[in-house]
Amino acid sequence: MQNGRFFFMFFILVVLCLILYLFKDFLLVISIGCLMAVATSNINVYFLKKFKSKKILAATFTTTIVSLFLILPFLYALIKLGASLKNFDYSLITNTIDFIKNYHIDLPESLDFLEPRIREFLASLDLSAISRNAFTFFSNFTKTAAEVLTDVALICVFYFFANLYGTELVLYIKSIIPIDKKELDEVLSEVANVMSVVLYSMILAAILQGVLFAIMLSFFGYDILLWAILFAFSSLIPVVGGALIYVPLSIYEFASKDLYAALWILLYSMVVISFLADNFVKPLIIKWINEKLVTKPTKINELLIFLAMLAGISSFGFWGIILGPAILTFFISTLKMYVILKEKNLL
Repeated sequence: MQNGRFFFMFFILVVLCLILYLFKDFLLVISIGCLMAVATSNINVYFLKKFKSKKILAATFTTTIVSLFLILPFLYALIKLGASLKNFDYSLITNTIDFIKNYHIDLPESLDFLEPRIREFLASLDLSAISRNAFTFFSNFTKTAAEVLTDVALICVFYFFANLYGTELVLYIKSIIPIDKKELDEVLSEVANVMSVVLYSMILAAILQGVLFAIMLSFFGYDILLWAILFAFSSLIPVVGGALIYVPLSIYEFASKDLYAALWILLYSMVVISFLADNFVKPLIIKWINEKLVTKPTKINELLIFLAMLAGISSFGFWGIILGPAILTFFISTLKMYVILKEKNLL
């Protein structure tokens, strides 16, 4: 009997390794799809009740809503940018950089000591290298956008299957773990709640930053919907964030000899959006979502979730904003399960 058990466990491990090897190129998108399904499980539960437990209908409607919310803004921005790039005058890049490089600096007497260093920095700018990099970026724009769109499409596919078969998987996990149903439900709900807090706070923070940026640009005649979407997406990018949008835009305005617009775009974006909204408002958003939008508020501190998001970005890149808190939650949940099993003398 004991030998049969060990053989079966070994067989399961071999099959698991084969499955992981089979899907090794899709492990990241599978993980993101599953975690998103956990985070939005309340939406799927709503449709399950609406369609009287018809799982395929509930999974289809949930996936459609979430997919449209993710893909439509991206497609809109992609189409608008593609149309703009067709008529884009690439000489604007070289002219802008050349204007900045040869700009006459007139500093106050108290700051005269900075002038040589600024001139030295401007002289060190490699105009041809910057231009080449810009041209390379624009030429690869379609390819990069297609890769991102492919990843998003795959995530939506795995998100659908996670919604469709998630209930069975959770029931199976409950059946093999020797813990009371009530205690296990608390551990699993903690994971689901943290994922919900992370996803909803990420989306709300991005929308808030995009709206703040659009409000400011509305005074300068830009397409506010396009730039709001671009800024919202860029705010999710690790390290650079919204600077990827507002720095080139302020440089362009400066080269267009609109110093007021350039300074306003730069300072407003740095102070109001990047500093205040990102560092002070985002933790408050996490706290509000944790208290108001999830079924049961998570017991993990909001600041700890925020730090896990930053650590995840540092370790995994863009998708680390979801993976970081997930790993933290699984770690804490594992410790809780260990304590429960220890108390019941099952370990």
